[in-house]
Amino acid sequence: MTAELRARGGGGGGADCQMLLNQMKEITEIQDSALLLAALKAANGDLMEAVTFLTEEHAQEPAQDVAAAEPSAWEGSAVGKQLPLDISIAPDSLNQDILHTAYILRPLESSKAPAAERDAAERPQDTHSAENKNRSKRKRCEVWGENSKQNDWRRAGDWPVGMKNIGNTCWFSAVIQSLFQLPEFRRLVLGYSLSQKVLESCRSHTGKRNIAFMQELQSLFALMLGTRRKFVDPSAALELLRDVFRSAEEPQQDVSEFTHKLLDWLEDAFQLTVNVTSPGDKSKNPMVQLFYGTFLTEGVHEGNTFSKIETFGQYPLQVNGYRNLSECLEGAMVEGEMDEATASQSVKYGQERWFTKLPPVLTFELSRFEFNQSLGQPEKIHTKLEFPQTIYMDRYLYCNKELIQMKREEIKRLKEKMVILQQKLERYMEYGSGPARFPLPDMLQYMLEFITTKPAVAVPSAQGSQTTLLHSQAKPRVLDVRSQPNGILERMDTSTEDGAFFLANSSPQQNSNMELQPSVPPAELSEHPAPHVVSEEELNLVRTCLQRWRNEIKQDMQDLKESIARTNLSIEQMYLDPLLRQVPYRLHAVLVHEGQANAGHYWAFIYNQPRKKWLKYNDISVTESSWEELERESFGGLRNTSAYCLMYISDQVSCVGADEDEGPEAVQIQKEVEALTPELRQYIQKDNWRLEQEAEEWEEEQSCKIPQMEPSPASESQDLSSESRPDQLSVCEQSVHSLSSEHARIAQEQTAKAIANTADAYEKNGVEAALCEAFHEEYSRLYLLSKETPTPQNDARLQHVLIYFLQNNAPQQVVERTLLEQFADKNLSYDERSISIMKVARAKLREIGPDDVDMEEYKRWHEDYSLFRKVSIYLLTGLELYQNRKYQESLTYLVHAYQSNEKLLLKGTNRGVNESLIALYRRKCLLKLNEVAASLFISSEEAHVSEGVSILNEQIIPCMHLMNNFDISREDLDAIEVMRNHWCSYLGREDMDENLQLKLGELLPRLLEGSTEVIVLKEPPKIWPNSPYDLCSRFAAVMESIHGASTVRVK
Repeated sequence: MTAELRARGGGGGGADCQMLLNQMKEITEIQDSALLLAALKAANGDLMEAVTFLTEEHAQEPAQDVAAAEPSAWEGSAVGKQLPLDISIAPDSLNQDILHTAYILRPLESSKAPAAERDAAERPQDTHSAENKNRSKRKRCEVWGENSKQNDWRRAGDWPVGMKNIGNTCWFSAVIQSLFQLPEFRRLVLGYSLSQKVLESCRSHTGKRNIAFMQELQSLFALMLGTRRKFVDPSAALELLRDVFRSAEEPQQDVSEFTHKLLDWLEDAFQLTVNVTSPGDKSKNPMVQLFYGTFLTEGVHEGNTFSKIETFGQYPLQVNGYRNLSECLEGAMVEGEMDEATASQSVKYGQERWFTKLPPVLTFELSRFEFNQSLGQPEKIHTKLEFPQTIYMDRYLYCNKELIQMKREEIKRLKEKMVILQQKLERYMEYGSGPARFPLPDMLQYMLEFITTKPAVAVPSAQGSQTTLLHSQAKPRVLDVRSQPNGILERMDTSTEDGAFFLANSSPQQNSNMELQPSVPPAELSEHPAPHVVSEEELNLVRTCLQRWRNEIKQDMQDLKESIARTNLSIEQMYLDPLLRQVPYRLHAVLVHEGQANAGHYWAFIYNQPRKKWLKYNDISVTESSWEELERESFGGLRNTSAYCLMYISDQVSCVGADEDEGPEAVQIQKEVEALTPELRQYIQKDNWRLEQEAEEWEEEQSCKIPQMEPSPASESQDLSSESRPDQLSVCEQSVHSLSSEHARIAQEQTAKAIANTADAYEKNGVEAALCEAFHEEYSRLYLLSKETPTPQNDARLQHVLIYFLQNNAPQQVVERTLLEQFADKNLSYDERSISIMKVARAKLREIGPDDVDMEEYKRWHEDYSLFRKVSIYLLTGLELYQNRKYQESLTYLVHAYQSNEKLLLKGTNRGVNESLIALYRRKCLLKLNEVAASLFISSEEAHVSEGVSILNEQIIPCMHLMNNFDISREDLDAIEVMRNHWCSYLGREDMDENLQLKLGELLPRLLEGSTEVIVLKEPPKIWPNSPYDLCSRFAAVMESIHGASTVRVK
């Protein structure tokens, strides 16, 4: 979860607050203190996040927003019991709304009870501390909470386990998981051992600490292999690290800093084993052999040459100014001028680096942070940087130096040539001597339009007749796109949906062959500037010259563009020489950072060799992923999420892993467990035994509880559109709690972050104060999000159920209860604080009676949000499939999205998604699929004909019938007519055999007639996204792709 980098509460708050306000006024140039206070409170005191709120391009000022709930609605509500809370924030409309959320949470005990007594009742006692020390270092796992599903806390077969975040330790999880999934590294750690003599001879504090850390890492790796838990607890190993990294100002560590320190400790620990046989010889250290390489630096400085060899572990690469990893490496390997001819006094500095030895595990550290001098703090670089799944390192090796230098010289020559070509092309594109420049072909066109314009003054009849004859014989002309007035583009756009596509794909060669003619008769341009008199001979002469010159110029421009394209292709293919593809490195892991320079969250994508799939390791969660998801979250450029560290492995390491992983992964894990030392095997057995004991204790504890308001386990199977009858009240209640619990699970990560920010309140004022603060902060955040102006690439409703409720003016009781259920979610049982908050929230839920909240209305709101998410997922999946040309699968999702979305839009325009967008791509997909079916049908091959008929009967005709209703749009009607005409055009064709004509005769009646048959569509495969962030990432990527290639604009 997001690092909590700020100490909250405490004395001196007024001075600190005023200092922050002054900084915000200087940065944002906003002088409204009330507005700044509201933003600062909504950002939990984070200066940069508050600035982001205020400076977002489409954000609205909080002071101008209408409150989601009036104060009176809070004070008298069923959930709104009073709990005093000191909130020092300006009383604008938003702040009044936030203030009243504080009264939702009433203390369970009497207000006379001191806070200290309540804390004592909530916290565990220390009476058994001595007994606990004798047990394993692992405490009783707190994952049970109130959860009755064993799958939520037990490992599923041989699925990799997650790692518990024990407070800003996601950096540890990301690095350790990446290393653990290296078979060679895992074997080295699990096989580490020292003789008693070596242990006794190690007297230094550093040596003892390194040995202790290796032992804890061994135990952790053993559990990751053989545990039955869903995730492991790394507390013991982390405690040793924190002694070194401990800092009051920066509790969350940099991944590169930690990795450097980790490799240093491991190297020192393994050196103790090497020193037994080869004292001081680091070349035999397994960690050095696995992670360290060498490079040679050759250069010239002030005319003097130099050369040196250096060792590297993590190779640093600059990100700013580069588009991909190859460019980063090239920039890191060559600095300045290194030509031998210029290696003289005139060259101040230049150097080249060449790898002389590459390690089996090659780690690149991407430098994504820079210091902002104006703000006086570091900033993250969010620019996009692409990297491949396989990189060939031959071009950076010293053994290929001569060949690479030749290719670099050739690339340099080609780039110089490209600059000259681009300059020549620019002279054509920006022609003129004044400040305003225009494309030369357009200027010639304007000249022709001028001389062919009819003058406004009267002319002799003979001259006029000649001019009239001239215009009557003129052929219509198609204008170049750049010379068209806006009105023509608009008419083309309204006449066809693909008008922009037609214009974009008109080639210069086609335009150059068109005869140059005026776009409209001169009579219509009589008000425009025109020559006073022009004879037919003059007009023909000038028109001929202009046409010839324009064609010549356009041909010259086309030749230049083709030369530039050929040159660019030569540069791109320069290193595709087979001789330079002998040293491949495959991407093993990507460590990702989300956030800004001073706060954020880490996770890792790791390639699972046995499964041949990418997995996402996010603290306790390990989920199946894909290269597409990795690209979205790692390349950067779109959000504040980007790769921070890349780990590549050589074929040597890949082959070792592949050889061992032949057969089921479970078998390999069992073999590795059996190969462990007896002590480690016993450690795993004891932990698994404790797991069963904890499970039994928890089940006994649950059996003693009276079930109240428990969610139904069949949430996914609920029919979202069904209505319960009065005599089915229990089923209705189960459905309500099932849906609300599902939405709580969806928002689990966001709720966990809100709880994490209450550490100070929990320690100082107890669990109820912590719950109140978490509730208040989360409502403030969601309220601000609900008031943001939506964009085509961002729909805040996908992030959280309450944003959907607030934007659709849901009743306040529904909003209050839903948010309270977020904190009562049984999946939040990570630690003592979250369990305590969950219990208090559940107790408050039990106090809300049926008279306080209309449960039928509550159910309907949650059903609507479930249907909205379903529509969004179906729409995104359909668009992704359409982009991949999988039209059959795409149409199924798009049709279902449209049908379900209609139900939502009946309740309000903001209840569903944009209807025109679904209709547009449903129509496009249907037309594409119709072309596929038709081409299969006329192929005359029996299998293809059957497939085409099947597509027509099962998808195209049912979809056409659904579209062809009383409120069908003109675009849909035209599309249906196009498809029908397409099939009718095959009637009577002589090149079709008789059997095809008979089948066509059977198909056409269903295709042409408005059928009254009931259309039943097959439900598409269900897709359940892992989190709102995954869904929002997909939404942003798809919408950006669509709006970059289409004329559609979603408002």
